[in-house]
Amino acid sequence: MSNYNLNLLVEEKRSLLKHFAGKFTNDPDEKEDLIQETLIRALKSIDDFIRHPKLMSWLYVIMKNVYINQYRKAKRITDIHDKYIGLESSNTVEANKSENKFIADDIEKAMCSLSEENYQVFQMFLEGYKYHEIASYFGIPEGTIKTRIHMTRKKLQKQLKVYKKAA
Repeated sequence: MSNYNLNLLVEEKRSLLKHFAGKFTNDPDEKEDLIQETLIRALKSIDDFIRHPKLMSWLYVIMKNVYINQYRKAKRITDIHDKYIGLESSNTVEANKSENKFIADDIEKAMCSLSEENYQVFQMFLEGYKYHEIASYFGIPEGTIKTRIHMTRKKLQKQLKVYKKAA
């Protein structure tokens, strides 16, 4: 199939995909991101995409999975932030914007102080990868990954102890 025909097919289905995205979110930017990510994932299997007998059902399932994965990732990051780094989170938005900027800068500095490999391992962990996925990516035992994440977490907690919640 030529690029032109593929573009026509994508544009033809875009309005229906926008309707599907509206079932998951009302934010126009999130809708657009959801549509784009759905198309990217579908285009990875271009032969299936073009010849799929229930194309729109297939795209809907992809979109639903993308949305669920993004939701889970966001929740995991929040949970990891609260549980592992243990930084104080505030409910007052306006009063703490500058404070949050300082906290974010300090977190970034602390992350940059990590070795390149530990940074990559911890970053993958924060992004929601499982221990076994990280281990297979780096080609090292899962236990080593768990230890590195644990030690990295402890190092970050020590560097960021000034933000620790008062117990």
